[in-house]
Amino acid sequence: MKINQNTVLQGQRVTLVPYTSAHVPRLIPGALAEISPRCCSSGSDLVAGAIVRYHEWMQSEELQRLTASEPLSLEQEYEMQRSWRDDADILFSPECTFIVLDTARWAGQERADEDCMVGDVNLFLTDAEDPTLGEIEIMIAEPSYRGRGFGKEATLMMMSYGVRNLGITKFEAKIGQENETSICMFKKLHFKEVAVNSVFQEVTLRLDVGDQERQWLLEQTNHVEEKSYVEPKLPAGTLET
Repeated sequence: MKINQNTVLQGQRVTLVPYTSAHVPRLIPGALAEISPRCCSSGSDLVAGAIVRYHEWMQSEELQRLTASEPLSLEQEYEMQRSWRDDADILFSPECTFIVLDTARWAGQERADEDCMVGDVNLFLTDAEDPTLGEIEIMIAEPSYRGRGFGKEATLMMMSYGVRNLGITKFEAKIGQENETSICMFKKLHFKEVAVNSVFQEVTLRLDVGDQERQWLLEQTNHVEEKSYVEPKLPAGTLET
């Protein structure tokens, strides 16, 4: 989605930056904490050490089960990023994606994005009949960042962005029934359980954003600064897609 391709949202714990091809090798398909399933952005690093970490992450049967996703090849991930970048239709493009960075480490792009990445957050706008509905997903891939409020702040920041910039008035989150951590987090953000799919073992939670909820959401994110993003350059020898 091009609407956020030049946008940085800087919060207290997390900074959200747009999804670029420079991020592709670091993201991983899967690792989950405070997460809804079906996240398919993925990662590893351009260097061998992070690629090893990627393989280590994806060896976890628990993470594969909780995310209900299969690993993507690097070529598939580049294709996903290219599709996201080039889709000119704002309302009906598949998703709005931000990469979640550690604000303290990133500090205004003084470090490379890939050195600060902890996950991603997605807002899917796929209902052509109701462009005010967004399905939200949050992934905190780095284990050391789970349970510390990074997922909560990133989710609130994405929700606020969706309300202010995309006209979203309804949010849904679809989460595996066994993922109690994620379900609990969304309920703390005022989501209500509205459906259970026994076939997929999935719970759907929903939040309708009326005047009171909108005011609460904006108050929760009034510390967030919106800035312009400078896309990091790919390392030498890496082909742009």
